[in-house]
Amino acid sequence: MNTGHNKPSPIPAAPMRRLERTATLSRRAFLKGGGMTALGVVVVPTTALLASSRDALAQSFQILAPETGKTLLVMARDIFPHDRISDRYYMQAIEPYDKAALADPKLKALLDDGSRSLNTLARQRFDKPYAEVGAEAERVGLLHAIETSAFFQKVKGDLVTGLYNNKAVWPLLGYEGSSWENGGYLHRGFDDIDWL
Repeated sequence: MNTGHNKPSPIPAAPMRRLERTATLSRRAFLKGGGMTALGVVVVPTTALLASSRDALAQSFQILAPETGKTLLVMARDIFPHDRISDRYYMQAIEPYDKAALADPKLKALLDDGSRSLNTLARQRFDKPYAEVGAEAERVGLLHAIETSAFFQKVKGDLVTGLYNNKAVWPLLGYEGSSWENGGYLHRGFDDIDWL
């Protein structure tokens, strides 16, 4: 029976993308593969490797002090922590500070003084500079203590764009990028939030 009301035909949805599941390694497979032997061979502590690589990255600062660079690098990781993102991407987010500090003495003073204050606070609490405080929770506690400062707000604000606008970081986070060029998200998995 026709009531005179025509239902609009549904718009065919574009097929949803299929995610490949990452393979997980069971304990049994790990042991079979000789993982325990490999672990026995590696005796260099990873914290020592991280510290030396961060020192090397921080040495690229020419206007700002390397100590400021190292503090900013560790601070960037603590403000926006992502285990899948290597230090080099965080470094790319803070490197522009070095060039900007040459043209802007106020910015240089803000970053150097802010870094120095954070390191002083860390030494008072833990007898070592901020970047050498081993526990992330302790470093985050130090950041909470300075979160209202102009230094912290400047670094945090700039990191949002410096880190997350880097297209090389997007695949590491599972973000597929902009969708407007492809008709938007409505018919292309708008509710697919596996990248969060």
